[in-house]
Amino acid sequence: MTNTVISTKFTDLKLLHRGKVRDMYDLGDTLLMVASDRISAFDVIMDDPINSKGEILTSMSLLWFDLLRDIIPNHLITADVAEYPARCQPYADILRRRSMLVKKAKPLPVECIVRGYISGSLWQAYQQNTEVCGYQLPAGLRESEKLPEVIFTPSTKAELGAHDENISVAQMRDIVGGPETDKIIDVCVRLYETAAAYARQRGIIIADTKFELGWYEGELILIDEVLTPDSSRFWPEDLYETGRGQASFDKQFLRDYLQSLDWPKTPPPPKLPADIIEKTRFRYQEALNRLQK
Repeated sequence: MTNTVISTKFTDLKLLHRGKVRDMYDLGDTLLMVASDRISAFDVIMDDPINSKGEILTSMSLLWFDLLRDIIPNHLITADVAEYPARCQPYADILRRRSMLVKKAKPLPVECIVRGYISGSLWQAYQQNTEVCGYQLPAGLRESEKLPEVIFTPSTKAELGAHDENISVAQMRDIVGGPETDKIIDVCVRLYETAAAYARQRGIIIADTKFELGWYEGELILIDEVLTPDSSRFWPEDLYETGRGQASFDKQFLRDYLQSLDWPKTPPPPKLPADIIEKTRFRYQEALNRLQK
């Protein structure tokens, strides 16, 4: 494993965007995407990184890009640093195992969320009204229960530090167009179902996930990261039980710890104890180990 990377400062490269986890550099015709070891919760970036998290996320995304490429093309050009442009080579030691050279796509203006189980914000909303995100769900569902069918629940894209807001599919049609919405939903559901079946064979339930898609030369492609613990709920199958929250391989463990504190979920973040950091890292690593079997 490489050294912990909280933030990158590649002075010879043009920084396009620094997100919650990734630093994006504009190389002209392509983008350089670097996964740091930052972690966020409740839309607040923690001061304490999770060692090697960026490497784990990158390895996992590469696995899924390869597995899902027959459903939809993706933005990956290469993750081999030796094949990056010459101006990237001075930073090779940092880039190795935690970066990707990708196509320059135009991201969709909405988040594409697919849910197979009722959990998180969906469960919270369902307790108030069985009609959620435009779907009439059956009465009597229990927390973490498998939904009768996979559903697609889009949301807006908020600025860094703000919260995404759920929208209906009808609202999404107004934003991106009717035929485009139909295609996006079909692709995202197929991606989820294929990934969920693969993960289930390896002892992981993917309860829900968020896909990023974009347009590249008129074609819809999969971009950003994909199906990692940062963008998905991963549950160990052997511990799964309806009617409660689940043990997880994702950052829900960190959220649960933060929920136990007297912290208003606004910056500045609290200091994370060493054992919380290590247990979070272990969960990410365990998810990758299982998926690579």
